[in-house]
Amino acid sequence: MRYLVTGAAGFIASKTAEFLLRDGHDVVGVDNLNDYYDPRLKEFRLAGLRALPGFTFQHLDIEDKTALAELFAGGRFDAVFNLAARAGVRYSMSHPQVYMATNATGTLNLLDLMRDHGTPKLVLASTSSLYAGQPMPFVETLPVNTPISPYAATKKAAEVMAYSYHYLYGIDVSVVRYFTVYGPAGRPDMSVFRFVKWIDEGKELELYGDGLQARDFTYVDDIARGTIAAARPLGYEIINLGGGNNPVDLRTLIGMIENNLGKQARIANREFHKADIKSTWADISKAKALLGWAPQVSLEDGVRAACDWHMAHRHLDFKLTDA
Repeated sequence: MRYLVTGAAGFIASKTAEFLLRDGHDVVGVDNLNDYYDPRLKEFRLAGLRALPGFTFQHLDIEDKTALAELFAGGRFDAVFNLAARAGVRYSMSHPQVYMATNATGTLNLLDLMRDHGTPKLVLASTSSLYAGQPMPFVETLPVNTPISPYAATKKAAEVMAYSYHYLYGIDVSVVRYFTVYGPAGRPDMSVFRFVKWIDEGKELELYGDGLQARDFTYVDDIARGTIAAARPLGYEIINLGGGNNPVDLRTLIGMIENNLGKQARIANREFHKADIKSTWADISKAKALLGWAPQVSLEDGVRAACDWHMAHRHLDFKLTDA
C-alpha cells in the first residue's frame, strides 16, 4: 500500500508512519515543520523515519492546496492519515486563525483532492477535548456541540466536513479521538514531557490547579496501532482511542515520574485554566468491536519508557513550549 501521512514529523504521526513502514508499506510524509515547539525534536523523529525503506518526505503545509495538488498528481494513495494539526488548548486561544487554517481548511484541502483523485480512505485525528462538560466515561454518541477552546472547535469542524464529503462523495472516513497521548519523544507542551524534564533538572514543576485533575493517558504505540487499524473500510465512524481505565490524576503521575528518576518534584501551583477539562475517560468499547483494538502498555511501563528516553537524550536539551 501507499499512504500519505500528514504531520509526519509530529509525535503520533511519526510513530504511525514508522509502524506502516515496518509493515512493508510505502509512506509519503509531509510536514510544515513549524516552530510551535522545538523543531529539532521534529527533525529527530524524521531522521528515524528516513532510515527506514519506503519513506519519502516533502516539506509541505496542508494549508497550501497548490502544493498538495502537485503531491496528489504524483501518484495514487490508498489512504490518507491526516495527523497534521495545530494542537494545544491554551495556544489556540491566542492564535485561533492559525488553528482554523490548519485544522479545518487543511482538512478541507485534503478532502477536495481525495475526491478529485479517487482516494478512498481518510483517517482523521481528533481529540478528547471535544467532550468537555459531558458525563464520563465519554462515549462517541455524546453531543459535542459546545467546544470550550478554538482547538476543539476546529477539530469539530474537521470532523463534520469529513462527514459531508463521506455523504456526498463516498469517501470512507474514520475519525479517531485521541486521549492524552504520551511516550518517548513526546510533545514538549504536554504534561509527561514537561514533568520529566522539570523534575530531572530540579526546576519548579508548574501545576495548574490542585493536581487532582485526571487524564486517560494512552501510550503512543497503542495510539499508532489503533490509528492504523482504523484504516479499514468502515463508512463513517468516530472512534475513541484511549486508555479505557479509570483516569489517573496528575499528582499520581508526578509520583510515578519521581520514582523512576529518583528525584523529588518542586511543585509550583498555578490557577486552573478555564479552557482545560477537569477529567477525561474514554469508553473504548467501539474500538474493541470495530477494530479489535485495546491498549497494551500500562501507565507504569509507559512512564518508565518516557523517563528512560529522556535520560538517554537529555544531552540534546529539547526546549519546552509554553503550554
